[in-house]
Amino acid sequence: MLNGEKKIQKPLRWAMVGGGRTSQVGYKHRTGALRDNTAFTLVAGAFDVDAQRGRDFGINLGVAADRCYPDYKTMFAEEAKRKDGIEVVSIATPNGTHYEICKAALYAGLHVICEKPLFFTSDEAREIKALAEEKGKIIGVTYGFSGSQILLQARKMIENGELGDIRLVKLHYTHGFHADAAEKENSAVQWRVDPKISGPSYVLGDLSTHTYYISQLLLPAMKIEKLICDRQSFIKNRAPLEDNAHVIMHYDNGAVGTMWVSAIDAGCHRSQGVRIVGTKASIEWRDSCPNQLLFEEQGKPNQVLFRGMPYLYEEALAEERLGALHEEGLSDAWANIYLRFAMAIDAQNRGDKEFLKNFIYPDINAGLEGVRWIENCVRSANEGAVWVDFK
Repeated sequence: MLNGEKKIQKPLRWAMVGGGRTSQVGYKHRTGALRDNTAFTLVAGAFDVDAQRGRDFGINLGVAADRCYPDYKTMFAEEAKRKDGIEVVSIATPNGTHYEICKAALYAGLHVICEKPLFFTSDEAREIKALAEEKGKIIGVTYGFSGSQILLQARKMIENGELGDIRLVKLHYTHGFHADAAEKENSAVQWRVDPKISGPSYVLGDLSTHTYYISQLLLPAMKIEKLICDRQSFIKNRAPLEDNAHVIMHYDNGAVGTMWVSAIDAGCHRSQGVRIVGTKASIEWRDSCPNQLLFEEQGKPNQVLFRGMPYLYEEALAEERLGALHEEGLSDAWANIYLRFAMAIDAQNRGDKEFLKNFIYPDINAGLEGVRWIENCVRSANEGAVWVDFK
């Protein structure tokens, strides 16, 4: 159980690139990183492309005026001159900027926490992975809801064979907030449907990578062998980027998976879900009720497992914060993954390879797999919705 006591010797000196006043994700990063007040301290930032607005915003967050920088290059250069300079940076900017900022951060000797999708191509991801290994730095990827600790209960149940052999993997992440041309008035949507900034996909990168990572978290031993993807642009001016897609996956153990991802699922407020079906039983989790795990065993009454209860596995209780019956949600999930980022960075700094060997958090490999997922889906769709080997 977590009670606010420190998990690392001292908080990491932390900065942000992006995440300013108009950001959709900046507050999630800050609530996650600063939740326990023992893992990170926000000491600097290049918060906005508008330097004055970013400076004003940073000051209002309590960051010293001389450490509110006009851009990330200036911040990295100036912070490197300080004895109390930053140690880790979060990148909360549009997709097309991630690669250059991440690369610059690693060359500046910084650990990196980055928004998803990590980069445009798997070649870029492999290059950055090699650079991070060379520099001895950690890269974390903010797959937010993956910090819901009851997902570790599901992982352990699958690992222990409680579901039997896995046959079906059913994934979805949908909403209806872009069922009309929201990008006409919303700048946060505009860049998401611009291939120069968003990359080769819209909802496949922006949404489905979250749920795809959760499937990897639950099923680390299963690998996709091939897939077929059909994607659509129901708002026509979004083409070639999709606002809806369906994917079918074949796994190396014979299991079959599906993914439905959409921004035009009008009226939907349930968004993200995972159902894993085995030969003995099934489990199901939704982010609309993230404290519950449905366990359906063939021939027996259905069970709902609740977060925080003593019947859960130890792995599902390690990050318990509020106790059973007190609901946790996305902000707590973000706090959990940020705490894990801090613990991984601390272990890396101490050279504790044994700790890192089995430590679970969305790392550079998870980011690389997310990029590979997008590439293969887009390749299938662009070739006419055909089966492709998962490269």
